[in-house]
Amino acid sequence: MEPTYAYRAALSRRGLFLLIAVPLIGWGQMAQPHAPSAHHAASADFSVSSHEGENTSGNDLGSCGVRRVTSLPGSGEFASDFIEAIASDPDPRAKDFDVIWALTSDLAEDVPFAERAMYISKSTDGGATWAEAARLDSRYFDAEIGEGLRNGLKVSPGGRSFVITTQLGAFEVVPRRGSSEALVKAIAGPRVPASRPAVQIAKRSGDPVRANAVEMTADGTHLIVGYGYFDLEPQILSYHRGKDGSWIKDGPLPRFPTDMDILSMQFDDSGRANPRYLYVGTGDQAYVLDLRARKWGRIDGVEPDSAIHGMSMVGGLHLAACWAIYLPVSPRTVRRVTDARFIFHRGTDEAGANIRAYSIDVDRSKPKREVVTSLTGVYVSDDSGESWRRLSGLPEEEFRTSHFNSDGSVLVSGIAGTFLVNPFSDACLPRLKVRDK
Repeated sequence: MEPTYAYRAALSRRGLFLLIAVPLIGWGQMAQPHAPSAHHAASADFSVSSHEGENTSGNDLGSCGVRRVTSLPGSGEFASDFIEAIASDPDPRAKDFDVIWALTSDLAEDVPFAERAMYISKSTDGGATWAEAARLDSRYFDAEIGEGLRNGLKVSPGGRSFVITTQLGAFEVVPRRGSSEALVKAIAGPRVPASRPAVQIAKRSGDPVRANAVEMTADGTHLIVGYGYFDLEPQILSYHRGKDGSWIKDGPLPRFPTDMDILSMQFDDSGRANPRYLYVGTGDQAYVLDLRARKWGRIDGVEPDSAIHGMSMVGGLHLAACWAIYLPVSPRTVRRVTDARFIFHRGTDEAGANIRAYSIDVDRSKPKREVVTSLTGVYVSDDSGESWRRLSGLPEEEFRTSHFNSDGSVLVSGIAGTFLVNPFSDACLPRLKVRDK
């Protein structure tokens, strides 16, 4: 049975990106910039063959070109081509690594309410082109209270079905051949309690609690979903696949060690059907759950009030935080990058180790290569995060998601759109920009 909910008028998409409930630190509170070292030049950008924001033609990725992706479904209005979540086939035996899926939202004020939707799209060429796989209408999301900020997407083996998370809970989406109107089934989750939280959003008692981070085992038989975003004390529920294919709730995992919202989540080994650990990033810290002992632990090395927006387990635990990047030391310990020089104020080229990072991705085939999306752009490293360079040729906007392709190219996306770049090609050499005085 399809759920019924009360729906509200959507806010402008630009306004939605301001509704980020994480600890905010003013620019003036950051460490003062100082002269960068020879290995961490603040103004070192990549030479690119295209001008900023310009569409390029032909296969220019080999020359470090920036190619704008324009084939995502929707109206083309503000932020409709921003990929909120990227997912790959969890089966380690999947033949084509460059087959990926994306979740986008088309909720701009200029789009008539009846046409506002969320889309799941498929790419077979690493994000260069996309085909619509499923369209979800407003029965399954609520744009008024921050939709589009932290939606999750997971794909079952072979891309047979998807799990998405929205303000109205978690849903399984099963595509129908020859139609974009997929079968959508609600996954049982918690409801807003009668005793309201201290900080409230526009929900009523009994409404579905927001679902956010989600993880699925490699065999597609177990699911873990994080719930709660100012509408319930955060909790994490586990599910197993029933004989009829539906998701059956196992119950909550051990009590979560913080009351901050859940922002990110990953298993220790995404290729295993029975992972040992679950890593979780929240609005203040990073935690790890031993799935066998059913006990929580805290990740050492993370500074206080660090919102963990994203993480990668390739080569160890990497964290994208506010305001820092953390690199792995051991399974339960990370270290903060302190000697890199990220540009954190573009207008004056102010630089420092502080960076509001949203995602961190590591190349599985060449783990020394990393990419970080942030409030001030996209940064890449080819030495395991010891030094970083800002990618030029992209719009002066924030970027949120990224994905490494098998050829070393990188798909990056933010509110200004989605782009393919090749920052590690031989043609893509760093150079120093000279600012006119």
